[in-house]
Amino acid sequence: MSNKPFSVCVYCGSRFGDSPAFLSAARALGEAIASRGWRLVYGGGNVGLMGATADAALEVGGHVVGVIPERLMNREVGHRGLTELHVVQTMHERKKVMAELADAFVALPGGIGTLEELFEVWTWRHLGYHDQPIGLLNVGGFYDPLLTFMNHTRDAGFVDDEQQRMLTVSADAADLLDRLAAEAVGAGGVEDFSRI
Repeated sequence: MSNKPFSVCVYCGSRFGDSPAFLSAARALGEAIASRGWRLVYGGGNVGLMGATADAALEVGGHVVGVIPERLMNREVGHRGLTELHVVQTMHERKKVMAELADAFVALPGGIGTLEELFEVWTWRHLGYHDQPIGLLNVGGFYDPLLTFMNHTRDAGFVDDEQQRMLTVSADAADLLDRLAAEAVGAGGVEDFSRI
């Protein structure tokens, strides 16, 4: 049996956004992951929602793994207080390492980088490259317009219901993590149930 903790890869903004609810949700997610004894995997930054999520997990004794490209590390946005920090050469390598470390994925509010990461792992799952659950933390309805657009793409014949069901959506961090854990176990993607 593996003794590796269940690992959640979190994608989120390098900015705080314009609502205090975004920061609260980031902190709640970091705390919830760490409080369960799970491992947080994220992009390694110390800024915006990225830094807030990591700090919240660390404050309650969590294991936090960051993966950051050297170029961003050199711009002094890398978080130097993490349990593990992997400095890689490219953004492609960063995403690859993060995905390899993850048992589940969660997207908080964020910008184009967050959206790109979300759609990449969603596409990979659709194509059968992984079967890990993917969650969207829909803070204050932030992702409502995106979900409406995804319904539009379905109605236009480019996305089907099965692809839509690959994304678990919740406005509450604890609820989202519960649902992702249940999906991971139900899909057989987690062999060691003690990790959850």
